[in-house]
Amino acid sequence: MNKKSNNLYFIIDFDSTFVTVESLEALAAITLRKRPDREKILRKIKEITDLAMEGKISFNEALIKRLLLFKTNRDDLKKLIDFIKKNVTPSVKNNKEFFENFSESIYIVSGGFREFITPVVKEYGIKESHVLANTFIFDNKDRVIGFDTKNPLSNNGGKITVIKKLNLVGTVYIIGDGFTDYEIRENGHAEKFFAFTENVKRESVMKKADYVSASFDEILYKLKLPRPLSYPKTMMKVLLLENIHTQAEELFRNEGYTVKSIQHALSTDELLSEIKDVSILGIRSKTKINIEIFKYARKLLAIGVFAIGTNQIDLQSSAEKGVAVFNAPFSNTRSVVELTLGNIIMLSRNIFDKSQKMHLGIWEKTSKNCHEIRGKNLGIIGYGNIGSQLSIIAENLGMHVYYFDIVDKLALGNAKRCKTLKELLKISDAVTVHVDGRPENKNLISNKEFKYMKQGAIFINNSRGHVVDYDALAAYIQRGKIRGAAIDVFPNEPATNSDPFKNVLQKLPNVILTPHIGAGTEEGQKNIAEFVPEKLIDFINTGSTNLCVNLPNIKLSKAIKGHRFIHMHYNQPGVMANLDKIFAENKINIEGQYLKTNDYLGYVITDVNKEYDQKVLRELKSVPETIKIRVLY
Repeated sequence: MNKKSNNLYFIIDFDSTFVTVESLEALAAITLRKRPDREKILRKIKEITDLAMEGKISFNEALIKRLLLFKTNRDDLKKLIDFIKKNVTPSVKNNKEFFENFSESIYIVSGGFREFITPVVKEYGIKESHVLANTFIFDNKDRVIGFDTKNPLSNNGGKITVIKKLNLVGTVYIIGDGFTDYEIRENGHAEKFFAFTENVKRESVMKKADYVSASFDEILYKLKLPRPLSYPKTMMKVLLLENIHTQAEELFRNEGYTVKSIQHALSTDELLSEIKDVSILGIRSKTKINIEIFKYARKLLAIGVFAIGTNQIDLQSSAEKGVAVFNAPFSNTRSVVELTLGNIIMLSRNIFDKSQKMHLGIWEKTSKNCHEIRGKNLGIIGYGNIGSQLSIIAENLGMHVYYFDIVDKLALGNAKRCKTLKELLKISDAVTVHVDGRPENKNLISNKEFKYMKQGAIFINNSRGHVVDYDALAAYIQRGKIRGAAIDVFPNEPATNSDPFKNVLQKLPNVILTPHIGAGTEEGQKNIAEFVPEKLIDFINTGSTNLCVNLPNIKLSKAIKGHRFIHMHYNQPGVMANLDKIFAENKINIEGQYLKTNDYLGYVITDVNKEYDQKVLRELKSVPETIKIRVLY
């Protein structure tokens, strides 16, 4: 054979590499679909496959043993082809352009069979002559009766034999999941062996590999070859803290990220040891993120707060480090509203105290101090997403709604806006707090405010623990001025369920204490676990900052072609002029540009359809006001 010359060659395995499945196992499942002993046979076939892939039995022995366990035909093969076309490895699908552009350099070398491999890989531009695999032997009724035993790939060391015959001149890379793939490298017929783990991980094979890669994106990144993503998602780590709903982890894993979940909050020291290589951090309310964290979190791109409040994060520092912060302003509002309404009804009827007495064997049937909520005045402090939704539902239940907010908010339904907090407190039979956690709100409700409230009013705080002076509240409950309270949030909350809880309100009459469960419904947590990852993934994929709480908001779609430069900078005059000058001097034509600023930051997206020299990045980074630069695609 004449020697072929090229810079690079890629020898790629098919089963569990190009496709997600082991094709012979899938063929057996199709062929045996009506057999009562199907599962038993399939387990045996898988055991044989694993032994061969780990190098514990010879390939020839494994092939013969597996084919003896089932009888198949051309119709079953057609069904198999349809099946495996739907099960091409995700990172292969995402890099279809690479396979098409490098078709002259790519060979599929497999112990599988050409009859089902070729129809799949040809859709990715791979030549039929570059598919090196076994072939079936059929009888006159299209039944498989064996395979071509003269084909080197049906025997031990077959891959080495056929690759040697190719006589490729250049750098050869082997990509596969099995021991037979490693043997090619071991025998000197390849420069490097990539153990491919996107679909299956074989420890014995991974130990032999030059590189372990969880996707084709990683391989192309390491080889500095064209790819749709500037940085492989499989190399990006997501850290989820505080028992975030499993739906979030599933969404991140489906996107290709490596995910680690921890069920509780971490201290600063604990977080520092975990954060070094993390790209996306997910938290709820207890994990504190300060400037010290950002100094260690060199790879951190975004933080997702799986709750409404973001006061646990130093937003100024996160913005100055170019770290986007997203929260869930709407996803759990219904859960908090329903808890608040339940609190109002329970407190108005003294249900909590009566229930406790019943458990002690005390029958106290009386209507004294038990009231309907219909016709009563509800005072809502904070008329945001939760307060306004509560307003509508409470009014539908017959309550008269009053609200106070430092921002001029439009009244919904028949709700009436109070000009001052004092005015609201004086007229309300029930007062509920729904403000954010900014420092200025500390002790928003204290001795003076409880003094203004009506005799016998009830009080609810499902917002933030530090906005209420609980010592003052306890004193007014003991005096009888406040006849009941429901509290879900506290200034100091246990880090885990095993830690003790102590508060001045414990053991007081008609007081409902709940362990920060306002958003704690399966529906609410699932909604949050879908909403926040969606925003984080969109930011990583497109640069979109829609609903971001600390960066200027830009809503973007994915660029179809070319490259996207994301430049975060301090909002100073002349920055855009400097950026455009760099593009112009490097003869890069701008196809689209989007800019949004706030008081101190600028966020600009520039789409270009041209290959660029790395010095462009260096020049963009050298602009004095630069905070961070990212490149997509």
